[in-house]
Amino acid sequence: MRITDCAKNLRLDITVRRASFDERPVLSAKLCNAARLSAVVLTMALLAACAQTSVVSNKSGYRAASRPALLAALRIGKHPLARGQHAGEKYAVASFYVEGTETASGEKIDPEALTAAHRTLPFGTMLRVTNPETGRTVTVRVNDRGPFVHGRDVDLSYSAAESLGMVDQGVAKVRLDVVH
Repeated sequence: MRITDCAKNLRLDITVRRASFDERPVLSAKLCNAARLSAVVLTMALLAACAQTSVVSNKSGYRAASRPALLAALRIGKHPLARGQHAGEKYAVASFYVEGTETASGEKIDPEALTAAHRTLPFGTMLRVTNPETGRTVTVRVNDRGPFVHGRDVDLSYSAAESLGMVDQGVAKVRLDVVH
C-alpha cells in the first residue's frame, strides 16, 4: 500500500467510522501513520549516511593523492619553489596570522613556533623565507593550508613574522626557497 493510498483510505475510513462506529478504521489510520513515520525516518537515515560518506571520502582521498605527487614534483624540480629554480627572481606575498585553534595538519596553533601555511606544499616542508627589505631570513615548517586571501602566497606564524620584521606592515614581499 502506498502512502498516498493510505491518505485516501484514511479519509474514507474516518467518514465510514462516523457513520457506522466501526473500530477497524481506527486501526487502519494507525497503520497509515506508522507507515508514514517509518518512511520519513528511513529517508532521513539514508540522507545522513550519504552526507557522512562523501565528506569523509573526499577529505581522505585529497590527502592521500596530493602528498606523493607534490613530493615528486619537488624532487624533480617541477614545483615553482623547487630549490634553485627561481634563484631570487620570483617573490611571494607573505602575511601572518595569530587566530585559530588547530591547523589543517591537526596540530594546535602555536604563535611561538616557526610555522607557515601554504596552499600546495606538503606538510613538513621546510621553507626559507627572506624579507629583502630588512635582509632577515627565517626557516619555517609548513603545517597548515592557506592563505585564503587572493594575492597572498604564504601565511606565517606570529614569531616568524616578527623574526622577519614584518609585524607592523602585516604583509610583505618575500623570497621563498624550499630547504627540505
